[in-house]
Amino acid sequence: MANKKEKLAVIGAGSWGTALALVLADNGHEVTLWTRNDLQKKEINRKHENSKYLPGISLPENIVASTSLEEALEEVGTVIVAVPTKAIREQMRAILKFQQKPLIFVHVSKGIEPDTLLRISEMLEEEVPNKILKDIVVLSGPSHAEEVSLRHPTTVTVSSKNMEAAEYVRDLFMNQNFRVYTNPDIVGVEIGGALKNIIALAAGVSDGLGFGDNAKAALITRGLAEISRLGTKIGANPLTFSGLAGVGDLIVTCTSVHSRNWRAGNMLGQGQNLEDVLQNMGMAVEGVRTTKAAYQLAQKYHCQMPITEMLYHVLFNNVDAKEAVERLMARLKKNEMEDLVDILSAQMEQH
Repeated sequence: MANKKEKLAVIGAGSWGTALALVLADNGHEVTLWTRNDLQKKEINRKHENSKYLPGISLPENIVASTSLEEALEEVGTVIVAVPTKAIREQMRAILKFQQKPLIFVHVSKGIEPDTLLRISEMLEEEVPNKILKDIVVLSGPSHAEEVSLRHPTTVTVSSKNMEAAEYVRDLFMNQNFRVYTNPDIVGVEIGGALKNIIALAAGVSDGLGFGDNAKAALITRGLAEISRLGTKIGANPLTFSGLAGVGDLIVTCTSVHSRNWRAGNMLGQGQNLEDVLQNMGMAVEGVRTTKAAYQLAQKYHCQMPITEMLYHVLFNNVDAKEAVERLMARLKKNEMEDLVDILSAQMEQH
């Protein structure tokens, strides 16, 4: 059943935040899109465009930009958090200065915090007091902002510890172009969304080196096994990685020129250094920080993650990308069924 029309806030006016604001506006909701940038605010409100992030896309009039968090949160019960993982804590602390009533937080970013090794929902739980934290809902899946803004068919997953909240958010976003499934496995949905960025970086490196589709197919396939292996040890349902938040997101992020993680990896494979790549991208490349976090998680859980390990050394230890990928491909010789046994054994250990 469709929700009544509501007033909603989207925090973060990058490509993904703007595309989701467009989906909500298409459904008749009033959307305040918060940005730090005054020029961006003026462009959205006067020209109904966000030319830096979604050039050529016309935004409806029921999207209004603001640089005031207090204004954005006024009379709002649900907040869509569309900022990079590294900005989550700072953004929550800023929101709490103006917010005293319970909120549903819908986070749409995909990452893991290095060192703490926390998923984004766990970061929100740490930062937001219980009296304000009504529910947390995760939205994830194969969804490039560019295609969503063109209203191309897109299907995603929402997850929460409270499935009523997930269903509520599903109904906020659902329309004929943007289809939404629910999944109770919040751990798996977050892990799948975060770790696929690592594999996309690796696939981009492989393509940048000119290794072709065969190598990329191997990386994607073995990458899915790696995601499933670690995710299951952490407590995810392995079936989640066969769905939209797992293999679906993995495929689209590893194979599309829209993918900023693939593009960053591609530049690394062509010989650019990491600092220059990140500067040239001009947008967050979540896979870089997530690679560090996943490398740490693999050590913590004694989990074999050869692709993650290879990429970690390329990103942070100046290992030559070509040598690293060739070494990686040479070691991928084990029996495929061993991975399935590992995953099923980890699942049995949960019970």
